[in-house]
Amino acid sequence: MTLNLRQKQTECIARMLNLNQPLNASGTTNEEAYKILIYDKFCQNILSPLIHVKDLRKHGVTLYFLIDKDRKPVHDVPAVYFVQPIQSNVQRIIADASRSLYQTFHLNFSTSIPRPLLEDLASGTLGSDSIQRISKVHDQYLEFVTLEDNLFSLAQKSCFLQLNDPSAGDREIEDIIEKIVSGLFCVLATLGVVPVIRCPRGGPAEMVATALDQRIRDHLLSKNNLFTEGGNFVSSFQRPVLCIFDRNFELPVAIQHDFRYRPLVHDVLGLKLNRLSVQGEKGGMRSYELDSADTFWVTNGGLEFPEVAGEIETQLNKYKSDVDEVNKRTGGNHGAEFDGTDLIGNTKYLMNAVNSLPELTERKQVIDKHTNIATVLLGEIKERSLDSYAKKENDMMVRGGIERSELLGVLRGKGTKMDKLRFAIMYLISSETINPTEVEAVETALRESEVDTAAFQYVKKIKSLNVSLASANSASRSNIVDWAEKLYGQSISAVTAGVKNLLSSDRQLALARTVEALIEGRPNPETDVYLAFDPRAPKSGSGASSSLLKGPFKEAIVFMIGGGNYVEYCSLQELAQNQQPPKHIIYGTTELLTGVDFVEQLTLLGKKMGLGNVGSTSAQ
Repeated sequence: MTLNLRQKQTECIARMLNLNQPLNASGTTNEEAYKILIYDKFCQNILSPLIHVKDLRKHGVTLYFLIDKDRKPVHDVPAVYFVQPIQSNVQRIIADASRSLYQTFHLNFSTSIPRPLLEDLASGTLGSDSIQRISKVHDQYLEFVTLEDNLFSLAQKSCFLQLNDPSAGDREIEDIIEKIVSGLFCVLATLGVVPVIRCPRGGPAEMVATALDQRIRDHLLSKNNLFTEGGNFVSSFQRPVLCIFDRNFELPVAIQHDFRYRPLVHDVLGLKLNRLSVQGEKGGMRSYELDSADTFWVTNGGLEFPEVAGEIETQLNKYKSDVDEVNKRTGGNHGAEFDGTDLIGNTKYLMNAVNSLPELTERKQVIDKHTNIATVLLGEIKERSLDSYAKKENDMMVRGGIERSELLGVLRGKGTKMDKLRFAIMYLISSETINPTEVEAVETALRESEVDTAAFQYVKKIKSLNVSLASANSASRSNIVDWAEKLYGQSISAVTAGVKNLLSSDRQLALARTVEALIEGRPNPETDVYLAFDPRAPKSGSGASSSLLKGPFKEAIVFMIGGGNYVEYCSLQELAQNQQPPKHIIYGTTELLTGVDFVEQLTLLGKKMGLGNVGSTSAQ
């Protein structure tokens, strides 16, 4: 069994669009019915990477609208609603039903609708005498965004900021944890599997793992069990392992510059929901889609940028030679663009040439797309010296520091304000000991470039937190220290340890190294202390780890609380392919963040602690 989250979620959406009827082999229902689709902004983002307009038409959807827009009645057509179960959406559905906008209402909530909201819906439609229009109400458990076969996001904004906010109360932390648990439950319900759960001790990872374990246990006792599909997997080797981590486990990956294609496109060009807009060759903006249908993106996304540029050239040369071959066999002109107008020759070759035309045209479009993207990227790389940032940051991590003259040279050289701030934070994290005069020189250089140093000072404060924990007396203990002890327990050392969890000399991320150990299930001092939960087993102790739960595993779901990125995604996919035999790893996170996005959250945390200077961290 291979877990394919994209395929599973797409199938669930197709069934929903067909009024939750069973689908035939072609992915549609036998009886064709025209319908209208109504969604909210969040659910639009769920649909966007999976379903295109042509797919909607295939499922009989002729019109589609956002729920908060004014809509005219279409009395003789059923409407499919796909929305989050929140008060504003329920009130809008009641209003639509009372106005008899559509013939029938098929309500699909992105996750389980709370009882009070369901009662509001019932009393509201009863009060307006429109309850007969509500055909069915479904909990779809689809509250996550699948971007690729092995990549998903819960699209929960600013989790790192909220979980690390020194002023956050217990209730607020619990609400965030509950939201994350709900999103992960949706992912597991869609896949139909009950995993073995592993996580480090302490912090949000343990809180999420404990609550998710309980949530699945409670659900397995209910009549409408969503996990019957996974009920026959007995041994741990057949069940996946869910590895849960917190962003503080490996902070630098969220900040560093990376020189691989996927992370570059995300970080520099702002890839969002598999789409991006870049300057076209002839002026004007061009929009592109980068998803699993784009074989070049799938195959080469993990390569360093220079290798990608070389691969584009190789593909272009191969395309030209294939065009020449077709033209030669059909009597066309050597080197001519293949447009189908110069086809004369014997019938067999002519038919082959005609059949190859769509494939050649598609290949050329993909080559043109990536040529344009690579050209724009190259311009940014040269202007901001991104190759130099990536190399120097990697060297810092490996060597545990950098020469002072080189450090200040970078901060006074090319790059945006945010590039310099990220580099300065990487220096701080990679240094085993903090040299106060060097740090002061860095802060001065940042201020000279009008960079707000709040994020830098926040990381400096966190890094020295272990000293504060040991020496602070009751009068000077700050909120952050109290909070860190209360919430993080042992795992605060992951932030302050300096270089323990940084890149090793072979460039393997600590996350990939740890996941590899958890999948293999061999004795390992780093992971032997990790908690293990099996929601299918009788409850014993708090996360006590039995040998049955330690693997090995063929499949893993790796989840990062507090923001993930394409650097980790590429690293884990590389790990999966390098295993013998190859393993299967799905990577998920609360939200996908660029380095700039993450540092902005660090800046806000710094400001909440009264750190930083007046200035701007804008990427200009």
